Amino acid sequence: MRMIARMLRRPLPALLAALAMAGPALAGPQEGAAKAQACAACHGPEGNSTNPAIPSLSAQPKQFIVSALYQFREGKRKNEQMTPMAAGLSNADMNDLAAYFAMQKAPAPQHKTKPENIDPGKRLTAQHNCIACHAGNLMGQQHIPRIAGQHEAYLREQLRGFKASTRAEMDGVMTSAAQALSEKDIEVLADYLAGLPAAN
Repeated sequence: MRMIARMLRRPLPALLAALAMAGPALAGPQEGAAKAQACAACHGPEGNSTNPAIPSLSAQPKQFIVSALYQFREGKRKNEQMTPMAAGLSNADMNDLAAYFAMQKAPAPQHKTKPENIDPGKRLTAQHNCIACHAGNLMGQQHIPRIAGQHEAYLREQLRGFKASTRAEMDGVMTSAAQALSEKDIEVLADYLAGLPAAN
């Protein structure tokens, strides 16, 4: 009980890191594979979504998946499908699912970035220092998601949500970063990022 109490006093990112590294008994890819069957209807086999409005989970950082599931379970982030799905998940369930999806290979992107958006997209990612959080290849790290090769429609909707302050997040970094983006910037970034290879 004392260990749990200590964990609950930590800032949220530290708490999520502790949950994600709680030990091999709580993070079984094989157990996660069985539990992920319920996720496949929306997120696709092995977490490779074919629905442009639903994100792919393959090759996402383990801690990010735990973070997202935790936020849905605790009601900090709401979604018609995900809120009820996450409501009954234990910490072990979240770790198992995260371990499984983090190990899955992301496919080559089907999306082709418009030629006129390649240079502006590169400039925008540099200007807004996306690599500082999402890593140099934009594959994500720790509680930050992989955005390389994610669906264009999903990326666009999330960026709009951050700009409008309607998309929940842990630390406010993306909400702050998105304020300077114009609608054109959002269109360019979503198109550019969706065409990047997931280098896993």
